[in-house]
Amino acid sequence: MSTAPTPPVAKPLTGPQKALRKLGLNRPIDLALHLPLRYEDETQLVKLHQVREGDVAQVEGRVTHAEVKLGGQRQLMVTLDDGTGTCLLRFFTFYPALQKTLAVGSQVRVRGEIRGGFAGLTLMHPVVKPAGGELATALTPVYPSVAGLPQSYLRRAVQAGLARAELSDTVPVHFLEEIGLQRLWNMRKVLSFLHTPTPDVALAALQDHTHPAWQRLKAEELLAQQLSQLQARRARALLRAPRLAQAPGSQTLASRLLAALPFGLTQAQVRVVAEITQDMARPVPMHRLLQGDVGAGKTVVAALAAAVCMDAGWQCALMAPTEILATQHFAKLVGWLHPLGITVAWLTGSQKARERREMLALIASGQAQLVVGTHALIQDKVQFKHLALAIIDEQHRFGVAQRLALRSKMSEDASAMNLESEPATGPEPHLLMMTATPIPRTLAMSYYADLDVSTLDELPPGRTPIITKVIHEARRDEVIARISSQLAQGRQIYWVCPLIEESEALDLTNATETHAQLSAALPGVMVGLLHSRMPMAEKKTVMSLFTGGQMGVLVSTTVIEVGVDVPNASLMVIEHAERFGLSQLHQLRGRVGRGAAASACVLLYSTGDAPRLGETARARLRAMAESNDGFEIARRDLEIRGPGEFMGARQSGDAMLRFADVAEDAALLDWARRLAPLMLDQYPALAEQHVQRWLGSKAEFLKA
Repeated sequence: MSTAPTPPVAKPLTGPQKALRKLGLNRPIDLALHLPLRYEDETQLVKLHQVREGDVAQVEGRVTHAEVKLGGQRQLMVTLDDGTGTCLLRFFTFYPALQKTLAVGSQVRVRGEIRGGFAGLTLMHPVVKPAGGELATALTPVYPSVAGLPQSYLRRAVQAGLARAELSDTVPVHFLEEIGLQRLWNMRKVLSFLHTPTPDVALAALQDHTHPAWQRLKAEELLAQQLSQLQARRARALLRAPRLAQAPGSQTLASRLLAALPFGLTQAQVRVVAEITQDMARPVPMHRLLQGDVGAGKTVVAALAAAVCMDAGWQCALMAPTEILATQHFAKLVGWLHPLGITVAWLTGSQKARERREMLALIASGQAQLVVGTHALIQDKVQFKHLALAIIDEQHRFGVAQRLALRSKMSEDASAMNLESEPATGPEPHLLMMTATPIPRTLAMSYYADLDVSTLDELPPGRTPIITKVIHEARRDEVIARISSQLAQGRQIYWVCPLIEESEALDLTNATETHAQLSAALPGVMVGLLHSRMPMAEKKTVMSLFTGGQMGVLVSTTVIEVGVDVPNASLMVIEHAERFGLSQLHQLRGRVGRGAAASACVLLYSTGDAPRLGETARARLRAMAESNDGFEIARRDLEIRGPGEFMGARQSGDAMLRFADVAEDAALLDWARRLAPLMLDQYPALAEQHVQRWLGSKAEFLKA
């Protein structure tokens, strides 16, 4: 009786191999494209009498003195003489092997940064090797790394990956001619050069990525991004979604909702609703981003989109990142839609088991036409009867997997309903993502090229301009006095703190202390406290007291950043404003100015022990003081942070551009946008090879 051969047992990964995986270096091409952060020049030796403080130098000489100095911190101190001068080598971490290499009389080669001081020229923890070996013929690359991955191992791995990678050119030469890069070497030579450039190349051109080899790489990377976005857009065009056509007349749910609203729509809202309605009437899944400044009225646009969906006999889901924001949406939508006969279900992680079972039954039966909730919406137990529209608020706060999970909630029952043709992969719901962080044009052209973007660029009438003041914490008492005057006029105040508890790393006043201080300073005033560690029931009680007007001051962490709408609140104080990001500061400021009263935002900052604020913090606070416009704030934020940080969870924290900069490389981005459709149409095999080289599985992120 024959037996099946035993499959070979995979060898366990070593520490450095695990570290390579952690960096995402799985394929030869990944290693080939793992480019140096900087370079070290080990191609020449210099004499000590030639060096200056601050130089990074490589010196050979003889050890004339070596001792382990005790007392205080144990350290190895070595004197090196190269015949023109001496220098001191200092090591706070050392092993017997290093002591042996640096024994008196040894000839050694050392490399490090030259420092001055009482002891003369000093090198702290220099690289040490025996003297006399051959000098390098190219600059030595220093790569981005992680713990457990020495540079020497990484250099060998990169060179091995470079040798094995398939690097044939994927961009036809006549396209490269358009940007003047056709005469440059092929991709293999470009990458070989960037990993080990010759010492005659200007280091500055390598470090700031202006060298033609870098320009070629950035152009190819931008092209890969544009190709993958266009592929995603074209692939979606082949999918099928329910056609949610709106019947004409005044008796539609959307028309009845409009008639019942206590306000009229702005022209921007009318335009955006028309764009969304037109999308949903097509049998292709909508994939639209709705962006608008704080208070521009995105929720009512979402409600009208949901009304069109429900009127066509389908379900709609709205997912928000926090329970407080989901609660706000739920309250508004119930207020608008319940009188029109719509059942709205509510689903969050903190629900009691009985209420949760009831809601799940309503959703599964289809009785709940609209479902509002948090991440709880995407759990396995949640089954929709016929979901056709998924709305995701503050979409950048969700990861890719979470957005994909909500889109996968169309049930078999829904799939059987009335689709115009049988899709290859099952039906898709229409997807509307919303953000109060406007997307600057260069990002819309690159990272969001696969989306249709609708913009609310007009605020509803009645929003009062917000005056922003930047004030040092030394004037805190003046701010508290201002609070008293606002309270006397019947107004309410937010006071936002960055931390809940004391931190040794950040000496910041915490919310609990501030709550106690304001309670003592404002006798007879109800001062509330809200932070993320409170039980949900307690949070809801605090918020209802504030929204109801009984509570004068709400001390909070950033849980009130988005969605909270209290028209009577006219003053926002943000403590340690220098610790917040620009987008977050703008979101917090948007919590006031929602009523008729003049509103203000006070940015309290601290310099700590430093004489002045750092440049980045100063730039953020200056931008806040100079502009109330969310689009201008977003542009300044992109300048300060760069696209990787600005993007947040768009790619689950994995920015899809490593080398190109969408602002600095605008000309290359324009070239890539023009070229992408030509490549897909005329050279589809090369286009696919190009995307796989640069993105591999990351291209899947674009589906979300």
